[in-house]
Amino acid sequence: MSKAPKTKRTWIVAAIFIATFMTSVETTIVTTALPTIISQLNGLALQSWIFAVYLLTTAISTPIYGKLADNIGRKPIFISGLIVFSLGSFLCGVAPNIIILILCRALQGIGAGAIMPITFTIIADLFDYQQRANMMALNNTAWGISALLGPLVGGVIVAKLNWHWVFFINVPLGILVLILVSVGLKEPTRTKQHLKLDYPGIGLLSLTLLSLLLLFQNLGNVKLQLGLIIGLMVITLISGFLFYIVEQRVQEPIMPLNLFKQPLFTIQILTALLLSGVQIGFQTYFPIWLQAIYHVSAAVAGLAITPSPVLWLVTSFFVGPLIKRWSPKRITLPIVCLQLVVYIPLLFAGASFKIIGFYLIAGVTGAGLGIVITMNTLVAQRVVAADHLGTASAMLTLGRTLGQTIMTGVFGLLFNLAINHALTRYSSIHFTMVNQFISQQHHLTLSQSELHVLQQIILAGMHWVFLGAVVLFLLIIWLNLVDKNKKVVE
Repeated sequence: MSKAPKTKRTWIVAAIFIATFMTSVETTIVTTALPTIISQLNGLALQSWIFAVYLLTTAISTPIYGKLADNIGRKPIFISGLIVFSLGSFLCGVAPNIIILILCRALQGIGAGAIMPITFTIIADLFDYQQRANMMALNNTAWGISALLGPLVGGVIVAKLNWHWVFFINVPLGILVLILVSVGLKEPTRTKQHLKLDYPGIGLLSLTLLSLLLLFQNLGNVKLQLGLIIGLMVITLISGFLFYIVEQRVQEPIMPLNLFKQPLFTIQILTALLLSGVQIGFQTYFPIWLQAIYHVSAAVAGLAITPSPVLWLVTSFFVGPLIKRWSPKRITLPIVCLQLVVYIPLLFAGASFKIIGFYLIAGVTGAGLGIVITMNTLVAQRVVAADHLGTASAMLTLGRTLGQTIMTGVFGLLFNLAINHALTRYSSIHFTMVNQFISQQHHLTLSQSELHVLQQIILAGMHWVFLGAVVLFLLIIWLNLVDKNKKVVE
């Protein structure tokens, strides 16, 4: 496939670009429209599931699609995922109530689970290793543009049309990608005629991921249900162990565990997982910090994370020259050490910490992610056999999804524990007042002394959240220090 005519490759790359934009912009557009959706569908009690179920079904379906892409082909699996995503988007737009919307978001996630990993795999098929870095960097621009334009586009759609078009907009984009891929992407005939699906593996993997993601989603809740947490933990451990046993015995495992016997592959997956955890931390808590402590609007607070996608897409173009000169660990270690240094002030920052500092930290974070995660993808694909390219891409994507989901729960737990601990010292302050403080309602109901106390409570929570981020950086540094590979990956 790497010898496809240049014109056809251009059309395929355009299709990949649009598909990446379509799936990545979905989150930011829906976030903007969420208040209107909740209001019209009376869905406040279930609003968190609009995002959680999409994440769950995406994570569960990703490794399955990766395996199928290696056995059946990229094109039919990509097209199937695209059709499911577009259908799910249309059904979300016509959903009459919050329950139907959540079910349709689950369908959307099942489709999205095919799109991102297979775009990486198609790029790997179309371009040789030296060209691949620049093509992935170019594809990153779709993600960067979506992060910047998503809130604006979502606001315009809700204001000028209605929230239904937040989902309908994916349908024409999906049709355009479908046409481009159907016409432009030609694959060699596969030698494998009969695929034996690993149904026990699929079932046990799905159960393991579902219980794991639900476990960490519930960790971030204000009111922890200990019985539920223990139950999910037991299910995760048992199903994970059974999955490991099954995958050792089947002929065509859904997740070939022998891939993880390659240390360099495992280190790339784990590095991407941990860095994605850091990413979701600053994206979630920087806006909260700015709104609560500096009293800025939600729009202004959201701007604090914009340097990240901008510098992500800029620095990803440097990956090609870097991987030609240095081994993966020698690229990762200095970048992560720099990120660690700029995060340390957040452990002690008070109310007088300069707002420009958040922009600087977001920029350094995004610049580092652009290099390291792009490199993780390239190296993970490079060190596996050609017939496992789809699976390797899926593992990298799954690792990023798990990192964000797991750390969302961990950061939420740290934040809530820190706040609850601080509240024990102030009998006149309760959790409702903390919510008012964060939502900028404090100037209506709270005294100056209460404002000061609440400010310190929120800051204590933030310090613990970013202590968690610092621990992630230290884990990444240790992980790459023990990497024995000192050679350039060619």
